[in-house]
Amino acid sequence: MDDTLRAFIDTRRVARLATADAHGRPHVVPVCFALLGDTLYTPVDEKPKRAAPAGLRRVRNIAREPRVQVLVDVYDDADWSNLRYVQLRGRARIIEAGGEHTRALAALRARYPQYRAMALESRPVIAVDIDRAVHWRAR
Repeated sequence: MDDTLRAFIDTRRVARLATADAHGRPHVVPVCFALLGDTLYTPVDEKPKRAAPAGLRRVRNIAREPRVQVLVDVYDDADWSNLRYVQLRGRARIIEAGGEHTRALAALRARYPQYRAMALESRPVIAVDIDRAVHWRAR
């Protein structure tokens, strides 16, 4: 991934994480994220959820099938010449503690002030090790 793609990704505040269940059915959720090197991190944060972290569909899906895709995009209804996206394809892991977990939380808190008030240390973080970046832009 080159510096131009990284710069674009860094300007976006939300991405979409796509996982697949054991039957290949897709599951897509919006996520907050931080990119460190060739790994994207997204927390299982304290926003209201229907299940405990381990019971969330994205976490269960990653345990069964770690291949995921993250979509980072921009849509401009007024000017379609501004349309652009980057698909980040890779393998996801769940990290729950340790140095990588600590670095991921620091990066996420630097990007999103809301995370500074959340007790994320006891919550998992999804790490996506990026294998490939595919991108497109209208101009």
